[in-house]
Amino acid sequence: MAQQRPAHGSVRPGGRTARTRQAVLDAALAELGAGEFGRLSVERLAARAGVHATTVRRRWGSVQGVVLDLFASVVEEVTVPDTGELREDLRILLDGILALYATPRNRNLLTGMIAAVVEHPDASRVMGRFFTDRTRHVAVIVERAAARGEVPAGTDAAQVIEAVSAPVYYRLLVTHQPLDPAFARRTADVAARAARAGAFT
Repeated sequence: MAQQRPAHGSVRPGGRTARTRQAVLDAALAELGAGEFGRLSVERLAARAGVHATTVRRRWGSVQGVVLDLFASVVEEVTVPDTGELREDLRILLDGILALYATPRNRNLLTGMIAAVVEHPDASRVMGRFFTDRTRHVAVIVERAAARGEVPAGTDAAQVIEAVSAPVYYRLLVTHQPLDPAFARRTADVAARAARAGAFT
């Protein structure tokens, strides 16, 4: 697998590069929160951020690169726990996801992109790539559990993560039921029990 490059625009931790990155990501967040994916362009983002379009192209390559970087910056707030116990790791992971979407800004970003997926193939590709990459990153939780012998060898780690996170998005986007710590505990417990029983092998 090719080595992943650092997020576009994030090579230096401070100074003008960091300010430029933040300005462009803020511009993308505002556009997506307003459901404007179809109107996004490098020029539009650059104008809103107060930077040159060539700067955006050089650091992100495309609108899709900016959106991927935006999602990556948002989910940096969700840590990947390592408590030594699968159920607790999944619960903490879910608590982090719930906290992430407790803010209107992040909910608007998600719902704006979901709405765009229906009409724009580029949005679908961006969302698919983001969630695939994120699931692969978080799957280390299950891989550690397998190494401890807590779940059977051959457990599909990505499927476990999908099983524990899908109820969150169902409630968030479809039923609008509460997302609270009790929900996180129940969901983590069900996924952990199923993994231990070999449901994902």
